[in-house]
Amino acid sequence: MAGSDKKLFLGGRLKRLRRDLGVTQAAMAEELKVSPSYLNLLERNQRPVTVQVLLRLAEAYDLDLRSLSTDESGGGAGLDEVLADKMFADLSISRHEIAEVADGAPGMAEAFVRLYRAYLDRGALIDLGAFEGRDGGGAVLEPTDWVRDLVATQRNHFADLEDLATDIQRRLRADTRDAAPALRDRLQSGFGVRTRVMPSDLMGGALRRFDHHRKQLLLAESLAPASRTFAMAYQLALLEVGEKLSAAADRFSPPDAAARQQLKVFLGNYVAAAIMMPYDDFLSALETTGYDIEMVRPRFGVSFEQAAQRMTTLARPGERGIPFFMVRVDAAGNVSKRYSNGPFPFSRFGGTCPRWNIHDAFKTPGRIITQVIETPDGVRYFTLSRTVRRVAGLLAGLEDELVISLGCELKHAARLMNAKGLDMNDPAVTEVGPACRICERHLCAQRAAAPVNRPARVEETVKSVTSFPFGA
Repeated sequence: MAGSDKKLFLGGRLKRLRRDLGVTQAAMAEELKVSPSYLNLLERNQRPVTVQVLLRLAEAYDLDLRSLSTDESGGGAGLDEVLADKMFADLSISRHEIAEVADGAPGMAEAFVRLYRAYLDRGALIDLGAFEGRDGGGAVLEPTDWVRDLVATQRNHFADLEDLATDIQRRLRADTRDAAPALRDRLQSGFGVRTRVMPSDLMGGALRRFDHHRKQLLLAESLAPASRTFAMAYQLALLEVGEKLSAAADRFSPPDAAARQQLKVFLGNYVAAAIMMPYDDFLSALETTGYDIEMVRPRFGVSFEQAAQRMTTLARPGERGIPFFMVRVDAAGNVSKRYSNGPFPFSRFGGTCPRWNIHDAFKTPGRIITQVIETPDGVRYFTLSRTVRRVAGLLAGLEDELVISLGCELKHAARLMNAKGLDMNDPAVTEVGPACRICERHLCAQRAAAPVNRPARVEETVKSVTSFPFGA
């Protein structure tokens, strides 16, 4: 880097970093040993970022400098998806322009993506007749998507929630292998709440129900032990720090009551996971076992899915774990969860790429399968996938299979037990893409549709390996 003559302008990234860290311009300037006015010039791209400033950034905020040269926010990938819409076809916007906007004005890029998504959501609701008989009816935002986008901008790490969970864990003094007895006792002694396991047919389709008047936490018998413990940890979080969770939700200015409630539930779940898997202990266990999730999870009495999701939250400055992403899909390819504290171009529209062996995991239930994938931007990732079973609330006693896939950039894979024996310099790589409608990879035999921003190419004299050939 020092020997390069290329000037580095990172104004948008610096502003986003400062916003995510919640620090003022004056505070960051002091950490970087520069004047506030100079930092202001850097953020406005009126001065290039020097090597000295980069090194101070890395030291002060425990940054991987390479992350500043990549779009970790997902803004670039989001714009790619949005601008693939036919309404923008005549603008001929290049990838270079998209990258410039995502890099120079990431906040504006994110705002544009959110607006477009709200437009799509509203269109879908109109098609379903959701506004019939209504006057006006402003913009509609799907609460789940709003929370999902918010969590992505926070890299799925909430330092204040980690502190709350640590305080609760210290008071519990729970055995990390089985926190259930301590949680049950705290609910009873601290709040007079009795925990009862109930027959599923008496739960009315619910897996967990809190009876405020009778002071009872009712859990369906179909819940696995790890899920019962999680339910108690969640309820304790609401009782111990419910007001703080409400205040935390309000800080993000949810667009409506439904989004606020969805966010508070997410924050409560985050605290529950942090109670069961305390940050320091969990990270230490991962590091000493080579991130062997199957070896670590029994130490904390958690399921594979609970451990995998917690692994995507380990982003504390100075004590970071490997930046993982996680997705959960069903047999039809529908994505029901996606979390990340590192860069990965999730696709909002459509499911996952059929070339990704996440779907093959259904053929080998309970076994971890691995793969090295490469996304269209040339970045390689190491992934591991495994089936999990969940209880369907409305069909008590019946289970269905889902697949959890956990991944990280290939540069981190040498630290993983599951990557032992992998040739890091010349691994077998599978090229994958986003949803077919926005993927521009040619000659893909598994393509299910042509990209919407490319003309179809149908030739009666040629049979292509793909059923949906397209032009440039």
